[in-house]
This record gives sequence, structure tokens and C-alpha cells, in this order.
Amino acid sequence: MIDADRLAWSIDALADANPELSARRVLSRAQVVTMLVVFAVVAAIAFFAPRTTAIVAIATITVVYASISAFRFWLFLVGLRRGSTVFVTDEDALAIPDDELPVYTVLLPAYREPDIVIELVTGIGNLDYPRDKLDVRVLLEADDDETVAAARAIRELEDWATVELVPPSEPRTKPKACNWGLATARGEFVTIYDAEDVPEPLQLRRAVVAFRRLGPSVSCLQARLGYHNYRQNLLTRFFGIEYDTWFTNLLPGLAALGVPLPLGGTSNHLRTDVLRAVHGWDPYNVTEDADLGIRLNRLGYHSAVLHSMTLEEANSDVINWVKQRSRWEKGYLQTGLVHLRSPRRLVRELGWKGALGFLLLIPGTPTLAIVNAVMWSIALLWWLGTPVAIADLYPETLLHISLAVTVFGGAATIYVSLVVVAREEQPVQALLCLLLPLYWLLMTVAACKALIQLITAPSYWEKTTHGLDRPPG
Repeated sequence: MIDADRLAWSIDALADANPELSARRVLSRAQVVTMLVVFAVVAAIAFFAPRTTAIVAIATITVVYASISAFRFWLFLVGLRRGSTVFVTDEDALAIPDDELPVYTVLLPAYREPDIVIELVTGIGNLDYPRDKLDVRVLLEADDDETVAAARAIRELEDWATVELVPPSEPRTKPKACNWGLATARGEFVTIYDAEDVPEPLQLRRAVVAFRRLGPSVSCLQARLGYHNYRQNLLTRFFGIEYDTWFTNLLPGLAALGVPLPLGGTSNHLRTDVLRAVHGWDPYNVTEDADLGIRLNRLGYHSAVLHSMTLEEANSDVINWVKQRSRWEKGYLQTGLVHLRSPRRLVRELGWKGALGFLLLIPGTPTLAIVNAVMWSIALLWWLGTPVAIADLYPETLLHISLAVTVFGGAATIYVSLVVVAREEQPVQALLCLLLPLYWLLMTVAACKALIQLITAPSYWEKTTHGLDRPPG
């Protein structure tokens, strides 16, 4: 494949083959018309009956908040009691002779990270997998001179990895770079690690055993992600609690229910032939991982959770965290819009349970972050003395329901966090669970920013700075 064809495939393979499942367009024509009609109708009703409109809006927000909160709590309980995780023992992982292991492609995308790229040697070099069966590709932007120079200066990389330069082009996103590597990948399986990732040494072997055990219907395995610096500050501790909840309970809960898994950005292991058949990652979606998990399920493939840990760096800076989280929230909104273009087809392909789970989890996550602030603001105003404006908007019954839902949602989230830190044997973290409302406020800020960027710069990949876990200098 010549570079021009390879680049064209990396950018537009999905959009050309299946435009309905691509985020190249943010909204379909039908979605634009529907939104305009709804806005016009609501505006007209609000003009003639403002109080009724406000009451209906508050009731709707309350129902949305209650539905998403209840679903996440139920998902937690399912994950706690019968979460589905694939376990492969060390003995089974090591039982396959080296000459019977398949070639494994490892994609390592990096952009503007000259100080981090050296960690590739530590993280990936420790994998317990024969070097002659590894197809390791360090994917760098061709005009990222500093990172390219840093990578080429690491002599150890020459022994087991290929540095590949992705031609400068838009969109400048991680999934486009990964598609560039996928186009010529030699492995039967493929995985992604970020530059700072440190996967446990047997992870690739465990994945091979799990794929062979589960059969061809399972196209993807998601390993667990954790943080090596979760004790660095208050923000990293909140981040650690959130990740422990997601990977130890919510994802296994989704797997147990048969709801599509929104994959993580790294340590997802895929069958290469299947990934190519679905046209790779969507380079226009800034949470290409979550989108891929949904798309695989819609096309008849399944994902599972693999019991194996990859350690990475928790974001320790508030501004940097908001940049990263707003990209995630924007990508969840993108993914929601893409897969809701044809609701009937979505229900037909995922089933009503899968479609409902998708709705409550993917577009539901950024929605919850925004609605959460509205609910708590109204509750706070009521506790401060029931201002006349709030009393006028709320019929008494609706007020009590809204307050009950708000308190239940917050208490349930704190309870879930307490259970998770207790299971992870982190007693110090338990006290921090009571401070989680501070973290929710940051989530609201990130979600509002995501909503704005969805309109102004839908495919813009806001870069996350790594290496903040190190002392200055």
C-alpha cells in the first residue's frame, strides 16, 4: 500500500464505507431538522406559557437525572455480584510455547511528548513475549520534530520497534495515527498503549489465551487501567477512585448484562482482521475507543473484560484534567449523536436492553455531569431558604421528588465509591469519598466545555500533557 492510499484509508475508510457510523459529520440532516423543530416548539410554548414550560423542563431534568443515576447504581450492583471478567492464570499464560504464539502488533501513538517517549523502553520492553513475535510500531506525526528526534535517539527501540511517521493531515487525532499503523500491521492481534503505560508483563499472553478460549465471537478484550501516582494529590485520588469503580464494577457489570462496552483508550486487545473489516477507528471521533466498542457490538462482535492491569499516569493538574475530560465528554456526545442517527436500527442491532444501556451510559454520562449541577443548585437554593422564584417554579410534590432524587443520586455515588475503596483495601481513600462533590463540580465544567467544543471544534483533539507526576527538573 503506497503512502497516499494508506493515508486516505487511515482518514476516510469508515466515513466512505459506512457514513452513518462516522463522526465526519456531527449531525445528520434528519437530526438537524428534528432539533430545529423541537427548539421552535419549545420556544413557542415557553412564550405563551413560561411557568408551565419551566415546570415541564424541571420535571424532565429530574426524570433524566433519576434514570441515569439509577442505571449506574444498578450497574454497580450487577458488577459487584456477578460481574463478567475473564481470568487467565499465570500458569495458563506461560503454558503456550513461544513458537506457538501469534505475531502481536503493538501500536504506540505519541504526539509532542519527547520527554515521555523514553518510557516506552520501560513499559513495553518488559512484556513477556518473544521479540520476534512482536510487531511494535511507534506512531509519530512527521512534523513533530522533537518527539521524532527523541525516539530515534533511543537505541534500544531499534531492536524491537519501528518508528513510523504519519504524514501531517487533518484530523490530527490519535485514531488516525492508529489507523496508519493498522493499515500494514502484521499481527493476528493488535493493541494500543500510550507512551507512559506500563502493562503487566503477561498481558499479551493472557490476551492470546483468552481469545482462544472465548472463540471468534469475541473480537476485543479490555484490560484494566490503574494509576501509579494516585497518591500524588487530591485530584489524582479522586481520579483513582473513579477508575477503580469503572474497571472493577461498571465494565464487568456491562459485560454481564450484554450491554456494549465503551472501550478505554489503551490496553484494548483486538483481532486485527475484525478491526480492519469494520474499517478501524473513527479518526473524527475524539473518543474513538468508546465508539469502537459500540460499533463492534452493532456489527455482531462482542467485547469482554480481561483481568490484567496496565498502570498509567493520573492527571494531577486541574486545567490539564479539564482539557482531557472535556475531550472525553465531547467524544461521548459525538458517539451518542452518531449512533442515534437511526434509533430503530440501533435497537434492532443492539436489542432494547443494549440500546437503553447505550443511551443511559454514553450520551448519559456528559448529560449527568451537566444536570447534576442543576439539581444540586436548586436543592441548595431550597436549603438556603426556599426563594420565591424556586417555590413558584416547583409544585410542592415535584419539589419533594426532585430533592429526594438529588439526595439519592449523590448518596448512591458516594456509597459506591466507599464500597470500591473498601474492596481495594484503601482505607485512607474512604474519607475522600465524602469530598466527591468537589470532583463533580469539575466534571460539570468539563461537560459544559465539551458541549461548546462539539459545536465549534468537533474533531479537535485537545492534547493532554503527560509527565506531571515527576518532580520539577
